[in-house]
Amino acid sequence: MALAILLPIVALVGGNAGIQTMTVTVRALATRELTTANAMRVVGKEILVGGINGLLLGGLAGAVAWAWFGEPLIALVIALAMLANLFAAALAGISIPLVLNRLRIDPAAASGVFLTAITDVVGFAAFLGLGTLLLV
Repeated sequence: MALAILLPIVALVGGNAGIQTMTVTVRALATRELTTANAMRVVGKEILVGGINGLLLGGLAGAVAWAWFGEPLIALVIALAMLANLFAAALAGISIPLVLNRLRIDPAAASGVFLTAITDVVGFAAFLGLGTLLLV
């Protein structure tokens, strides 16, 4: 039952983090602040930020889950799943607009649906996969 209660948190936080990264990326593309010359540096920075956010938010969610359910393995599952999903959200949030822009497709119009699909799939798979490995 704990997994069913916590599952939406992983997906929602990952989606929100990805949308923030995507919004910054689309704005940077529109204002020409993000170019081929600095793309790799910006991608690296966003991935680092996603990892740090994953560690911080995953740790916080894990602590709350542990306090709420009294089960350290549930805390570990949500913490690791959030780390994986926030990392994936950062990578997708910057990569999708860059790829669409390169394909001459408006990233502002098309990025959201791809990002949502990626963060939902990664979040659910990480959370349920880790839950199966560690709790069943």
